[in-house]
Amino acid sequence: MEQKICTDNHTSNAGTILGCQSIAFAKSPYIINAGSVVGSKESEGPLGKLFDMANEDNLFGADTWEEAESNMQKEACVLALGKAHKEAEEVRFIFGGDLLRQGIATSMGVEALQIPMFGLYGACSTSGEALALASMSVAAGYGEYMLAVTSSHFGSAEKEFRFPLGYASQRPLSAHWTVTGSGAFLVGTEKSHIRISGVTVGKIVDYGLKDSQNMGACMAPAACDTIVQNFKDFNRKEEDYDRIITGDLGCVGQDILFDLVKQRGYDIQTKHMDCGMTIFDQKTQDTHAGGSGCGCAAVTLAAYILPKVKKGEWKRILFVPTGALMSTVSFNEGASVPGIAHGIVIEHC
Repeated sequence: MEQKICTDNHTSNAGTILGCQSIAFAKSPYIINAGSVVGSKESEGPLGKLFDMANEDNLFGADTWEEAESNMQKEACVLALGKAHKEAEEVRFIFGGDLLRQGIATSMGVEALQIPMFGLYGACSTSGEALALASMSVAAGYGEYMLAVTSSHFGSAEKEFRFPLGYASQRPLSAHWTVTGSGAFLVGTEKSHIRISGVTVGKIVDYGLKDSQNMGACMAPAACDTIVQNFKDFNRKEEDYDRIITGDLGCVGQDILFDLVKQRGYDIQTKHMDCGMTIFDQKTQDTHAGGSGCGCAAVTLAAYILPKVKKGEWKRILFVPTGALMSTVSFNEGASVPGIAHGIVIEHC
């Protein structure tokens, strides 16, 4: 397939379409506040004290893992709204998703809020997809406030994609540990110290890899594609960002990303951070390659990254959550695992 070349920029009242895949907002939407809810393992990690809520038994008052994940999403949304002193009735749309079939964790989790909802599936990139759509909707004037929310749960994800926990299957060293967590973000026109100045929408990138236990390798090509495209579309280089943050490539995917980006003429090693390598202590928590799941990037962004941007420690970051687009059906039929990554440009203001 030939590489599409895009050079013309198009401007509207909402913003400028840059290059092939990006938008620079004319009037930037703001991240007004965020909520983060995690499980016990996450609360014991390096970021444990930063999360808004943690639960010791990972069930969050529910009888099943799936219901627990729904409860996490609801709590994250309520926290984001409460911290911003807003009511659910003030929110125009929710953009949300999870890893489960038909997005049941999201639909059952936000049901009580009674906010019009768009259900999303971008695998572990869903936080980026939700933030991109929420910010585009605010910038276009379709509402004053939008909610972006996503979640994952170790118990529900293992049952959905691998084996029930009681099976006690052995995990290879390239495997990730699905984060039990939910992050919600209130995006709107109300000024804060955190703005979304632009987005780079990812493409599906497939190198033909079929190992679902090595998602870092499956997702790294998509992360590289989005990062490099962001540089081109915004006419920027590595040094224009304080951090370039991927979602959950882990230690295996990170090495691959560095190599792929170098092949494209860039070096991001001194700027790079990976949420999956940050949320857990690899030496003491036995998470192998690192954390993953929709909740991994979402809760790390909410609890750790955004406060640094708000304080001005980081002036501009590129947040690039990554997703492995597989299902139990595609895996069992021998299909490869494509990846996708969405880039969100977040700035201090």
